[in-house]
Amino acid sequence: MRKVYFQADSYHTNDNTPRFLMDRLVLNTRLFFMAKFFAIVLKARHKSLRGQYDREAWAKSSINIFELIEGCGGKFHLTGLDNLRKCQGPVVFVSNHMSTLETMIFPCIIDPLKRTTFVIKDSLISHPFLGPVLRSINPIVVSRSNSREDLKIVMNQGMKLLSEGISIIIFPQNTRKVDFVPKEFNTLGVKLAAKAKVQVIPVAIKTDFWENGKYLKDLGPIKRSKPIHMAFGEPLFITGTGKEDNNQIIEFISLHLAKWNDQII
Repeated sequence: MRKVYFQADSYHTNDNTPRFLMDRLVLNTRLFFMAKFFAIVLKARHKSLRGQYDREAWAKSSINIFELIEGCGGKFHLTGLDNLRKCQGPVVFVSNHMSTLETMIFPCIIDPLKRTTFVIKDSLISHPFLGPVLRSINPIVVSRSNSREDLKIVMNQGMKLLSEGISIIIFPQNTRKVDFVPKEFNTLGVKLAAKAKVQVIPVAIKTDFWENGKYLKDLGPIKRSKPIHMAFGEPLFITGTGKEDNNQIIEFISLHLAKWNDQII
């Protein structure tokens, strides 16, 4: 039986969680964090290339990164985790996309409860560092340059995966952005869920603890003063064209972001 890392409906990092000594010694820079992160991913890459990287190993890598973030001063606030247990079958997770962090952390939260994969852009699948790891989870790969072709790919491959009991995580924004712009949030996720007749779980995240880099997005600075929030909403069935449901997901994300932003003012 798979290990479930988060048993309760919510999780909040303990204020007394100790910092790694080496993280303190590098004077709050990103040096220790990045060194440990690369070590975790290199180990995963090595296993992937040898065909030894299964879903349990994927979740284990993810929880190792989760613990690394906490050990480097990150404070997680996860809510609505029981909503993952309410659905008997596979679902489509629809989330805003802010940084590298959610891609690394979602596996240890979601996959032990629901086998899952991502919709990702094609540049990631050929990435020399992350590519082998991502290929091992059988993602849906899109170009982000041809929306009509991307829709066809997501519908065809998504229907197949969902029929096999595999849930799908979709970021409807074209790219990672700190600012949430509703008009850039497409309906790809709700269209897939409607066609497959499965539920959607809306996800709101605030992960600017790990900022996007100026030249390399994955290597941005970490901001220890910024708490990490992830909220999983009530599962919902898509009705009609899905436009109203997509607006409901946008509202869920917008309200949570507004609340979290107010907390740090």
